Amino acid sequence: MKFLLVGLGNPGSEYEETRHNIGFKVVDELAKELKVDFSLNKAAFRAEGKFKGKTLVFIKPITYMNLSGKALNYWLQAEKIPIENLLVITDDIALPFGKLRMKAKGSDGGHNGLKDIQETLKSAEYARLRFGVGNDFAKGRQSDYVLGQWTNDQVIELPARISVATEFIKSFCVQGLDLTMTHWNGK
Repeated sequence: MKFLLVGLGNPGSEYEETRHNIGFKVVDELAKELKVDFSLNKAAFRAEGKFKGKTLVFIKPITYMNLSGKALNYWLQAEKIPIENLLVITDDIALPFGKLRMKAKGSDGGHNGLKDIQETLKSAEYARLRFGVGNDFAKGRQSDYVLGQWTNDQVIELPARISVATEFIKSFCVQGLDLTMTHWNGK
């Protein structure tokens, strides 16, 4: 059984440590744990590994956040992975920093990456793991905030929260969406 795990973010060193790139950070961590490396391949950095008999295909789209759907759709089709085995990992300003929530479906919530994915797939019926980045920004400064760097306190807490996010993903692949939401949401 194959799963497509899509970390959302922007390519380039200037975005590497920004809040918007937490999806990249989470898939990087799980790929590192599984001892697999990313290589550039068709609109994304791609890696593939095994976990408890499941094949995990990781992608980090290089199309920039606002065009994430193109790379995601390409790999979904190329790998012949059903949409129920798709998980998108993304930042979310509606959640406090470090809060993690898995959802089976939903609106894009104003997130341009999710908006493009939903327009490309013509569906909002796909699982997503939302990683809270908080919303400590002045009105009209949302873009600056998500493209900004983590605070010093957040940098300290980030590895532990990323580790929990990888547990969400492993549970999704082994136990399924419903059990993962029941067991992990709120942790």
